Amino acid sequence: MRRQAQGGRPGVAGTGSVTTVDGTADGDAAQTPRAARLQRRLGRADLRAVPESRHDLRHMLRHWGRPGQSETAELLTTELVTNALIHTDRAAVLTATVGPRGLRVEVRDFVDHEPRPRVPAADDGTHGRGLILVESLADAWGIRAHGVGKAVWFELETDAA
Repeated sequence: MRRQAQGGRPGVAGTGSVTTVDGTADGDAAQTPRAARLQRRLGRADLRAVPESRHDLRHMLRHWGRPGQSETAELLTTELVTNALIHTDRAAVLTATVGPRGLRVEVRDFVDHEPRPRVPAADDGTHGRGLILVESLADAWGIRAHGVGKAVWFELETDAA
């Protein structure tokens, strides 16, 4: 099934769009998807895209993974989307794909500056912890350079736990 919807309010700068593609083993919506994909354009500095992206991911992962795994995916996705919107002042693209081996989430932005995990200072409030969370909770993660910009990604494996 393919569904496309517009995010945000019409005529407001920075609105994004989302396209999801869901597939199941034999078309039965009650089964766990064999492959599913979410792609969302994130408007420049549009922080409404953070909860909207989390909601779209939650919907896509409703039948995926072991208990608590989709919540971890939501948390890590929130961190990557927030970082891209706050630290780049540019648009970005979120792509999440569920396949036989697990979930891969990637946020691509169009700024060459490569983020680094860092231990935040005690007086730094809530800033500086996002990539530490990604590093701690993801099964794999990394940064991939593009011609313009980069993609920060993480993976959560499917297992029989």
